[in-house]
Amino acid sequence: MKLKVGLIGLGPTWQSRHRPALAALSNRYSVRAVCDPIAHRAAQVADELGARPVYGFRALAAADDIEAILMLSGRWFGALPILAACDYGKAIYCGASVDLRQDEAEGLRERVRRSGIAFMAEFPYRLAPATIRLKELIATRLGAPRMMFCNERHAAPAPNGGVAECPASHSRRLIEMVDWCRYIADSEPVTVQCATHRSAVSVQPEDYSLVTIDFEPDASGAPPVLAQIACGSYVPTGWTEAAAFRRPADLQVACERGIAFVDLPGTVTWFDEAGQHTEHLQDERPLGERLLMAFHRSVSSLVLRSSSLDDAYRALQVVLAAQHSAASGQRVACAPGDASPTSFGV
Repeated sequence: MKLKVGLIGLGPTWQSRHRPALAALSNRYSVRAVCDPIAHRAAQVADELGARPVYGFRALAAADDIEAILMLSGRWFGALPILAACDYGKAIYCGASVDLRQDEAEGLRERVRRSGIAFMAEFPYRLAPATIRLKELIATRLGAPRMMFCNERHAAPAPNGGVAECPASHSRRLIEMVDWCRYIADSEPVTVQCATHRSAVSVQPEDYSLVTIDFEPDASGAPPVLAQIACGSYVPTGWTEAAAFRRPADLQVACERGIAFVDLPGTVTWFDEAGQHTEHLQDERPLGERLLMAFHRSVSSLVLRSSSLDDAYRALQVVLAAQHSAASGQRVACAPGDASPTSFGV
């Protein structure tokens, strides 16, 4: 089945991830319309793709020849395209960062559920070859995780903006990392504690967050999994070499019978009683293609798969709790009543 889609927003990964993926999956996707706040950009991309520019997201969602929406940027529009997709019964792929309060996120989740549309949040870490292999090793060789250490260090966004998602980039990265830890632990967070460093520039409120998460214990009585997430954007803009210098592993997992170090997208180094093992995994398809193939399956399946919506909402709850913890200086539950804004979707 070739899915007829409309694009809403052309985010920072359009050229590197989504455009090549749509070209490679031309037998599964047909782009019919493009909507972007920058009108000439929408017209240019539409011309390149053989589509038509549309100058309103509701008009795009209402179009009869649109079956699904790829929302790749939340700039200007916020969560409104998701609500429009619900109104017109169109499936939606959310690859954008959207600022929402806790109550707004709850309302949006219920709206999507009531509409019955297929919804997929973009969580690329889950589909990385190294993550898939790590899950196999946990099931077969390493045993259940005990502790996880997740790290990301990246250059700060430019003060003059230029990238639509810059203001929410730190929260968006935290949501993605929280979801990654939830996926590896196969458990739910119970409490969270967070310390942050305030940024000296106004592009984003924090340039470093250290988040510690306690997961719920399992039935075996073993100590619950502990995860620590370090996310920093304190390296000055353009200092890419400094951001990569002596970078720790993206994820380190201490398990019952061994320990693993993951470097995205495809390297896993693990240790057990037999010693060291290093695997360099080749991805059959680029990440963008894997993500859009998963969305295509969720839309064409007769069984609606809405777990991605719950995953996105749960990760957002944890990040909201982390923000509450940073403000209060205390460990808090992972579903606080805090109404401070953060990012929904990745």
